[in-house]
Amino acid sequence: MHNFNEHLQHLIKEALAEDVGDGDHSTLSCIPASQKGKAVLKIKQDGILAGVDVAKKIFEFVEEENVFTAYKKDGDAMRNSETAFGVEAHIHTILKCERLILNCMQRMSGIATLTHQYTEKLKGYKTKLLDTRKTTPNFRLLEKEAVRIGGGVNHRFGLFDMIMLKDNHIDYAGGIEKAIDSAWQYVQTKKPDLKIEVETRSIEDVKKVCAVGKGKVFCIMLDNFSPQQITEALEIVKDDFETEASGGINLGNIQSYAETGVTYISVGGLIHQAQSLDLSLKAVLI
Repeated sequence: MHNFNEHLQHLIKEALAEDVGDGDHSTLSCIPASQKGKAVLKIKQDGILAGVDVAKKIFEFVEEENVFTAYKKDGDAMRNSETAFGVEAHIHTILKCERLILNCMQRMSGIATLTHQYTEKLKGYKTKLLDTRKTTPNFRLLEKEAVRIGGGVNHRFGLFDMIMLKDNHIDYAGGIEKAIDSAWQYVQTKKPDLKIEVETRSIEDVKKVCAVGKGKVFCIMLDNFSPQQITEALEIVKDDFETEASGGINLGNIQSYAETGVTYISVGGLIHQAQSLDLSLKAVLI
C-alpha cells in the first residue's frame, strides 16, 4: 500500500477524535497532567502478534517523547502471559491511547492468526493466499496489514488500483467481450499501468476470456468453481493468464484447491471471520 504512514496518521487522528471528543474526562478528573507513568501490553491468548508498530506510532502521535520498548515484533508467535511491549510516557497519553491501541492490536492479531493458519495449509504448494475488499470501512489499512503480517498477500487495496470486472460489471456492460474491450480501451487512454482481472462464472466464460483477453487481461478469477472445474479451466487457460480461485474456500478445503495449481486463492473470511484476540494494557506502578 503506497503512503502507508500517511494513511495511518489519518486513521489515528480520526480514531482519537472519535474517542476523545472534547476530552478524556475520566483521566482529566483524577490524574495531574504532569504525572508520568509506565504500562505494559499483556498477551492473554496464544496466536500471531500484530500491531506493535502501529501501537508505537499511536503513542508517538500523542506524545513524541515517549519511551517505547518492544519485547516482541509483528508476526511473532505469542503466548498467554507474555509481554509485547512497555511504554513510559505521561499518564494522560497512556490512558488516551489505551483503547485505540487495544482495538487495533486485538483485531490485527486475530486476522494475522487466522491468515497464518491458512498459509500453513498452503505450505509446499505454489498457490498464494490473497485477501479481498471485504473489510471494515475506514479500517482496511490495518486489516490488510494484518493479513500481510500473517503471511498472506494483499490483493487490490480499493477500486482505484486495479480493474476487476465482476459479474455485475459484465452484466451491465453487455457481456464479457464488451466489458474487456471497454476496459482495455479505458486503460490505454486513462491509466496505462492498471491491470485487468475478469471474473468468470463458468467454463464457457473462461473460454471467452481466453479468446479475447490475451495481452489485455492478466488474471482470470474462477468464482465458485469446484476444484475439479478449476482443473478443467486451467487446461484451457494454460500459462496465458494468472488464475484466482474464489468463493466457498475455507480451512477445511483449501488444500484441495491448492492441489489444482491455481495461482492464487482469495479468502474474504481472513478479515471478516477473524476473531479478535485478548490483550490488555496494564499500569506498572513504580
